[in-house]
Amino acid sequence: MELLSQYGLFLAKIATVVVAIAVIATLIVNLTQRKKQRGELRITNLSEQYKEMQEDMSVALLDGAQQKLWHKAQKKKHKQEAKEAKANAKKGLGDSGEKPRVWVLDFKGSMDAHEVAALREEVTAVLAVVKPQDQVVVRLESPGGVVHGYGLAASQLQRLRDKKIPITIAVDKVAASGGYMMACVGDKIVSAPFAIIGSIGVVAQIPNFNRFLKNKDIDIELHTAGQYKRTLTLLGENTEEGRQKFREDLNETHLLFKEFVHEMRPTLDIDQVATGEHWYGKQALEKGLVDAIGTSDDLLLGLMNGRDVLNVRYLQRKKLLDKVTGSAAESADRLLLRWWQRGQKPLM
Repeated sequence: MELLSQYGLFLAKIATVVVAIAVIATLIVNLTQRKKQRGELRITNLSEQYKEMQEDMSVALLDGAQQKLWHKAQKKKHKQEAKEAKANAKKGLGDSGEKPRVWVLDFKGSMDAHEVAALREEVTAVLAVVKPQDQVVVRLESPGGVVHGYGLAASQLQRLRDKKIPITIAVDKVAASGGYMMACVGDKIVSAPFAIIGSIGVVAQIPNFNRFLKNKDIDIELHTAGQYKRTLTLLGENTEEGRQKFREDLNETHLLFKEFVHEMRPTLDIDQVATGEHWYGKQALEKGLVDAIGTSDDLLLGLMNGRDVLNVRYLQRKKLLDKVTGSAAESADRLLLRWWQRGQKPLM
């Protein structure tokens, strides 16, 4: 027995040392990362990527001798282009043949819309260099979420619209509820045939454990200053007056949502589409919720002729703790989305 107790004490000491080392290591990592919290803006030339892929496929179809000739011709071509670029730079003609640019932003939204932080940086970066002949494409995917989060996300896109920059929203999978609030800011919405569009409505639910607590002889006291500081509560006893006020707040939010969508897309029959229902892409086109059917891939390929297509991504450096909690939050979001999908649309 004494041997077991000594062994247990030894294990406890080892565990304490390991935990202490882990805590110290975490603190050191956080201190070193504190100076690098700004994040990184990454620009990817999608036009060049597509051109390289096209060339790779073309070369793969040639035989050995033809490939050698092709590589020789390409080397000569690149050398000539570099020579011309150098000569133009010396003459100050570097921008004389500048192509119009398509700035591509990606937004894959979660329930709390925390991705708006990166979107803010990306929009600001584009506004800093955009030219009158440029345009923006947003590849959007979101089932919606909290009102204030998606309201801010839509406002970030509104900054582009206010500067008269053409915006095309591309939806391959889903732009519903708050996601559609963002989408309708665009001058044009392109949807894949079976993408989920719409759900212009507001929903809120809250469990109440008051009867359970009463059965356990547990009292809950809630004190507020202001008649409607709390309407419905999780633990206290809800009143009919509180329920009525809660419903009024939901209807007010829905009204603001409808007004916003109608302002962005005035040709919509807002009363017909703002029922909380969602539609697939082709159905959404018939109702005026989108302007064209197609994928983001076809959209971007069509824009590459005579333009530089550039993807802008802001990568926020995360602390070690944020990475762990962020992964857990993303897993919860995926679980909620699966529940929503099972309840709101047929499985395929």
